[in-house]
Amino acid sequence: MSDWLTIRDKVYIVTGGSSGIGLAIVKGLLEQGAKVANFDIRDSDVSHENLLFVETNVTSHQAVKEAVAKVVAHFSTVDGLVNNAGINIPSLLVDVVEEAGQYELNEEKFDKMVNINFKGLFFVSQEVARILAAKKAGVIINMASEAGLEGSEGQSIYAATKGAVYSLTRSWAKELAKHGIRVVGIAPGIMEATGLRTLSYEEALAYTRGKTVEELRAGYSNTSTIPLGRSGRLSEVADLVCYYLSDRASYITGVTTNVAGGKTRG
Repeated sequence: MSDWLTIRDKVYIVTGGSSGIGLAIVKGLLEQGAKVANFDIRDSDVSHENLLFVETNVTSHQAVKEAVAKVVAHFSTVDGLVNNAGINIPSLLVDVVEEAGQYELNEEKFDKMVNINFKGLFFVSQEVARILAAKKAGVIINMASEAGLEGSEGQSIYAATKGAVYSLTRSWAKELAKHGIRVVGIAPGIMEATGLRTLSYEEALAYTRGKTVEELRAGYSNTSTIPLGRSGRLSEVADLVCYYLSDRASYITGVTTNVAGGKTRG
C-alpha cells in the first residue's frame, strides 16, 4: 500500500456503495487505507474494520442527517463524499406503438429517478458540505454519465438528472472554493458488466429502442467504436475517485471527467 495519494485514514462517505461502481469505489478506498461509510439501502458482502455501513434512504433529508451524524459519531469527522447512488428506469415519453404500456413514462418513474439521482445527491452534499466548510477542506465527487450531455434514447429522465449533475458540479465548485472544498464529477462510459443490468432492465431498454434483448446486448459488447477497444473496468473509475479525493488533485475542481475509453455516446 502506498501513501502517494495521501488518503490513508481519511474518512469518506460513498452513497450506493453496495454494488456496481459504488462497491468498486468502496474497495478502492479501503485498499488505500481510507475509512469509508457506505450509505445504501442494503449492505454488501464486504467486511472491513475501516468500513461502516449505514442503511440510508437518500431521498429523505432527515434520514441523511441522521446517517451523516452516525458517521461523525463513529469516525469523528468526514473528509469527502462520493455521490454515486442512482437509478435508471428506461421509459419512453410516449409509447406510440402502445405494445407495452409499462414502458411509458409516468409520474412515479419520474419522481423516483429525480428523487434519488438529483434530490438525494443534494441532501447528502448539503449535510457533508457543512462539515467540510467548517474544516476549510474536503472534496465532493459527483458521479455523472455521458448521457447527461448527449441524451439517451429511452432514458430521457435519467439523462436529465445526470445533466443536472454536471451543472451542480460546476456551480458548487464556484460556491465552495472559498471554503477550501473542491467539487468534481466523473462520467463513466460503457463499463464491464456489474450484475446491475438485469433482464427486466434490458427488456425495458430494448423495447424503448425498438430492439430485441439480444440486439441490445450485441450493441453493448461491440467495442469497435471505442478507441481503446474495450469496456471500462470498474477499478479504473475507483482509481480516479481515489486520485480526485487526494491532495494530488488539489488544483482540480469544477470539471467532470469522462471515463469512456475515448468514446462518448448516448
